[in-house]
Amino acid sequence: MQGAPAKLSILVIESNPDHARLIETALTQNASQRQVISVVDGTQAINFLRRREAYQDVGRPDLILLDLNLPGQDGKEILTEIKTDSQLKRIPIVVLTTSDREEDILKAYSLQGNCYVIKSSDLEQLFQIVKRIEEFWLKIVTLPVE
Repeated sequence: MQGAPAKLSILVIESNPDHARLIETALTQNASQRQVISVVDGTQAINFLRRREAYQDVGRPDLILLDLNLPGQDGKEILTEIKTDSQLKRIPIVVLTTSDREEDILKAYSLQGNCYVIKSSDLEQLFQIVKRIEEFWLKIVTLPVE
């Protein structure tokens, strides 16, 4: 992948711990040059992205996987905050959520989400979906360099 940093960093914003573990496993399987950071809500996500509190020494992620259904600030609010920030807006965001509602899909794209993927309730299928996301976003696409 051209233009990509040597060690890719992915931020997973997911409140379901089982889904977060599965996503992390799928993204790190056979990938030693990959760092996956999981946060469970919008507050942690924004603190991470703005390097606040426990996240003062972290770098910016190369890719974000964002669930819409989060406690507190929902995923649409997080998407808005990221895409309206000049320092963060170039980070690609994959909306990975259980919602198949047309209004959620339209809203995510109107807020400049880079793609919208509906999670399967079957964990093996979800694993395969994440592997496909990995293949496209981390092996085919050229990501911007910070």
